Amino acid sequence: MVHDTRRKKIGAHALLIIGSLIMIMPFLWMVSTSFKSFAESMQVPPTIFPKEFKFQNYLEVFEKINFAQYYLNTMIITASRTAFQLILCSLAAYAFARLRFPGKNIIFITILSVLMVPSQVIMIPSFVIMRELGWIDTFYAIIVPGIFSAFGTFLLRQFFMAIPKELDEAAKIDGCSFFGIYWRIILPLSKPALVSLAIFTILASWNDFLWPLIVTNSDEMRVLSIGIATFQGQYATDYPLLMAGALMATAPMIIIFLFLQKYFIEGIALSGVKG
Repeated sequence: MVHDTRRKKIGAHALLIIGSLIMIMPFLWMVSTSFKSFAESMQVPPTIFPKEFKFQNYLEVFEKINFAQYYLNTMIITASRTAFQLILCSLAAYAFARLRFPGKNIIFITILSVLMVPSQVIMIPSFVIMRELGWIDTFYAIIVPGIFSAFGTFLLRQFFMAIPKELDEAAKIDGCSFFGIYWRIILPLSKPALVSLAIFTILASWNDFLWPLIVTNSDEMRVLSIGIATFQGQYATDYPLLMAGALMATAPMIIIFLFLQKYFIEGIALSGVKG
């Protein structure tokens, strides 16, 4: 019996190791290619490790495109979207989870129905609105449409509903207002869910390509995803520079996830406990 259990554990760990290697191979290939020369990156059969590490590929990325400006633009857009989503989605989720008002369930179902609509469907109407407002080629056009999320509202509402309502009643006895309960009780207890929403929003904003491409015209307003795509041409692609730029763009996301993965996993695990 003990041997069977040990064999099952060994088999499970072996499958997990194989799966991990399969998942991490594209990333390792990206790192390897970023240090190769263009000729070596096109070599057949391909080489796993570069014969000579070309660290200047990373410097050439900054020389070929306005990479620093793209990085700054992406950071501004990501930080703004994340901050607004945490504020607006948490306020909406608190209202749906704790307050009573006419039509609450109907409004919530209507918001959830937005999740069933592909983002591509609303791009043309959104573009027309941005054009009428005179926001084309500005940060407003990129940031404002992404400051609220139906998914974020749903995620936080589910988490807020798992918080005991007795805490609200105790706070009301002490003279706490609805906003005071939200600020002093709900938010401090909801750190895992807030971190989870922040990670989802950061990833979506950092990797956003199509919407910034549509609403921006000038090179000064471009973001990382668009800038990196310029290394991919119609007849030839500079793979070493493409991979070097992609690696520098990916690094912040990896660091953020490594530091916040504890809260992220906890938030996902607890957000569906009650509802």
